Amino acid sequence: MSGDRRPLPERMRPAVLDDVVGQDHLVGPDGTLRNALAAGHLRSLVFWGPPGTGKTTLARLVAGAAGLPFHGLSAVTAGLKDLRAAFADASPDSPVVIFLDEIHRFNKAQQDALLPVVEAGSVVLIGATTENPSFEINRALLSRVQIYVVKALEADSILKLLRRAVDRSFPDLSLSEVASERLVALADGDARRAL
Repeated sequence: MSGDRRPLPERMRPAVLDDVVGQDHLVGPDGTLRNALAAGHLRSLVFWGPPGTGKTTLARLVAGAAGLPFHGLSAVTAGLKDLRAAFADASPDSPVVIFLDEIHRFNKAQQDALLPVVEAGSVVLIGATTENPSFEINRALLSRVQIYVVKALEADSILKLLRRAVDRSFPDLSLSEVASERLVALADGDARRAL
């Protein structure tokens, strides 16, 4: 085992889009998100999907691919002060990515605070939610973002992640077929749970 003491899901987080397992509809060779990034059409967006499917990872990778500073906040703990501090130095000439995990937890006033900076192009907002954005994000903000659906991982994707984790972090360990099948079943499409 390596000396890296971070949790296994954090150690296994992909560093580039090509390392993402699953979500081919978004980041595969013909994926909508990959095509938008390649064309230079990055705009504010919300990733909607179940837990453990890579929403935070995708947000980090999008910011990296766009070459923009990344400010990650959780809507569970962040308030307007934190939000304003994250975009204090942003401008249309020097935009930043603000990632809001659990964006559906921001109230209307907090969501409204994002409107001017998103509209001006100073902030590329990337939200992540497990809740339907149509019901949880106010209409004014919703009209300024692209919604990307992130799907639960298929069994073969979970298996690929497990094998990658064993190869990289536990090279002396072998994972039997029975154990692999059991872990895949227990994961229920959630990569974090599997790892």
